[in-house]
Amino acid sequence: MSGLTIPVRSAFAGSRSRGAQPHLVRMTLECAAALAAVCLAAGLAHWLAWLAPVAPLVCAAIVVAAAVRCGFAQAAVVAFAAVAVPVAMAARQPAAQPVGILVTGIELTTFLLAALAAAKISARAAAKAREAKAWEGQMRDLYEFTRRTLEMNLHVEPGPQLAELAQEIFALEAVVLFDADLHETYEAGYWALDPRELARNVYYFETCDDDAATGISRRVLRLGSVPIGSMVLRGATSPLTNDAIASLVATTFDRYRAFANESQVETDRRTEQLRSTVLDSLAHAYKTPLTAIRAASSGLSEMGRLSPSQTELVSLIDEQAGVLNELTTELLTTATLDAEKVALDTAPITVKELIDDVVSGLKERLASMKVAIHLDEDGLAVCCDRKLMVMLLTQYVDNACKYSHYGSTITIGADRGRAETVFSVHSYGPEIPPADRERIFDRFYRSSHSSQSASGTGIGLAVARRAAQLHGGHVWVASDEAKGTTFFAAIPTAPVQRSSK
Repeated sequence: MSGLTIPVRSAFAGSRSRGAQPHLVRMTLECAAALAAVCLAAGLAHWLAWLAPVAPLVCAAIVVAAAVRCGFAQAAVVAFAAVAVPVAMAARQPAAQPVGILVTGIELTTFLLAALAAAKISARAAAKAREAKAWEGQMRDLYEFTRRTLEMNLHVEPGPQLAELAQEIFALEAVVLFDADLHETYEAGYWALDPRELARNVYYFETCDDDAATGISRRVLRLGSVPIGSMVLRGATSPLTNDAIASLVATTFDRYRAFANESQVETDRRTEQLRSTVLDSLAHAYKTPLTAIRAASSGLSEMGRLSPSQTELVSLIDEQAGVLNELTTELLTTATLDAEKVALDTAPITVKELIDDVVSGLKERLASMKVAIHLDEDGLAVCCDRKLMVMLLTQYVDNACKYSHYGSTITIGADRGRAETVFSVHSYGPEIPPADRERIFDRFYRSSHSSQSASGTGIGLAVARRAAQLHGGHVWVASDEAKGTTFFAAIPTAPVQRSSK
């Protein structure tokens, strides 16, 4: 018995049998009242001759009223009585003319047909009234379910709340919901079978049906055509109501996901803002002691009379202080760009001027390399923020200096497209693995193949990407062991208007 599901109908069989006796008593009383009315009409027609012509009409009205109010069975009893009582009264008078069998049969048939027609019309009207009342109740329940789901706390998983609400509002015996995104099942009520397996099977096999014998209804939860879970109900609900419940549950699951994603995005934004603030504060705090260290090392070098080992130590201090100064500068730049308070000072600038500024600023690092410049047009110009574009190209060229083979050629180019100008920096060095090409522009990320060949912080390329984004552009990289590595930056030809916030 533990593996069986009790049908809903059998659960109410006892209540129907217990209600059979009061129903029989009610039928008896209704028949007695109708018979009393027939006898009264027949008696009046018998004693008052002027009522005799209308007596059949009165009896017919009583039969129709019994059919409408009580049913065909009671009306049939009244119809037989409406024919038998006048016949019996007429037979008791010797002088009365006998009533013909044909006339009696016609009257009885007429009464029965009238009773049957009235009973059917009444039953149809009653069924429609019950159906309308049932729909009204279901609409009321659906409204309440909708209202409660809209007020639901979406800071927690809605599954347990939805299962309990559906069982409570629609008076269901049991409910189980399956959320495919979280791989969780939520149940309410008693299930003889394993509800988790039942709900998962509905989802995986996409089963949608209503079993009248067991009262179990199965639905796949969908958003459009995409299944996101399943629902199994056991109770007396209509198929349309089950469809509506499934739609509301699916919508609530989707609202929870959207709310969770929005909260995660907001959390990430606040975390990034806090990190930028911390980086900015640290960089500013480091600037003052670094300036003092570099000034002290420069003073020691100018004093002279240092031994070779002392001179080497002073040079090391100055070199490492320069590295720290460069790192803090990058941190400050990153914090400034991430704050989204940058007002672009855009103006038409020739690409040749930008490249000359970059090469001039990296003159020492490019001393051991060959530099080639390739421009699509001699007078090629772009409308941009000069400072940010020099920063972007400087990061690209500096990155090429770090990782290209000694003495190889670094090619700086620019090509005009239909709606944008594409800058490129090409060099020959270690290939960047495909898995790293999307993440290499993320802050602090360094490719596992390049992190061992040169020092770096993983900030420079993030700064370059942010500078391109502020112009409304984008960046990417292409790398091949034979063809070399090329970093690209596409900048829109039309200027992007940005104002400080």
